[in-house]
Amino acid sequence: MIDRKRDALPFKLFASFKRIETGNPIIALPPPLWAAATHAIIVDETAHYIWCKRDHGVRWLIMHATAPISNLTDITQDARNPILEPSADGFDNAAVEYPFPFLNPADGRFYMYYRGKGETTPEQTGLLVSDGDLGEWRRVQHTPVIPADTAHEQHGSTHPSVAVEDLTKNAATNISDKARVFGQTIHIVYTGKATRSFGEGLTMCHATAPTSDPASVTKNPANPVFTGSGETWDSKSVRETELFKGPQYYHVIYGGFDGEVWRIGHVRTRDFQTFEPNPHNPIFIPSEDPDAFDCDGVLTGQIFEVGDTYAMLYAGKKGQEWQTGLATIQEN
Repeated sequence: MIDRKRDALPFKLFASFKRIETGNPIIALPPPLWAAATHAIIVDETAHYIWCKRDHGVRWLIMHATAPISNLTDITQDARNPILEPSADGFDNAAVEYPFPFLNPADGRFYMYYRGKGETTPEQTGLLVSDGDLGEWRRVQHTPVIPADTAHEQHGSTHPSVAVEDLTKNAATNISDKARVFGQTIHIVYTGKATRSFGEGLTMCHATAPTSDPASVTKNPANPVFTGSGETWDSKSVRETELFKGPQYYHVIYGGFDGEVWRIGHVRTRDFQTFEPNPHNPIFIPSEDPDAFDCDGVLTGQIFEVGDTYAMLYAGKKGQEWQTGLATIQEN
């Protein structure tokens, strides 16, 4: 029996997600619109879905919906939608997308890193904050917290995902003054875009920020830290990397591209330097049903805990459109 609070989560667990039998896609819009880049955060007995609408003209908007954790498909859309629109003249005046909400243990507030695209500037990562109403957010600053300022990020530093490390728990008895002062570190993985392409030159980058100041982000000098497993299925690009923190490892659920199809894979790491691929990769692939909403590609696999089990949100592609699906670990 696995102790989910102490033992390393096995590779097989991450390869065990199955599409829900009925209800997919759980959030969708009629073509040519998209409903994708969805992320969830559980607060008490409620799942909050922060999802994105790709409107006409590739204008992305951020939306909010809720569902009881007892039924993740019983979704109620927030009447205030969209809850965030592109700014008038900032770095994100063309699109706001790919929001990753998390609770900051340092101040008890909710924050959200997100993708911002400008009319004449590349995709970059911004930061939002909420005082508790997850349908109401404001920009922490009007400039990116992860700017696109390196060669491997020339066209984007984008699609962020977060896990918080409690250094005071992980430290030895001779805990350093730094750990005592800062307490927690925010780990961020994001997609570096070396080109304008959505299928070439995409890599995983890593950065950190103190929980005392989530806007103060430091990039890992070793970036890009992950460019693929060496297998054919993810040989062309990796993107939309999602972090999940286990007891022993940080787990990265990512999109891998072979030049034709996006699939979802898994690697684990302790240090964001070396990554161990799941031997079952790819762990989640497009549906074999040609009529399914996710028959042409899958991306954005965010795993989250629901009670004593796990669920995974993902984006599914059919034709040119991406919509939001749900997979769970189902009992035999």
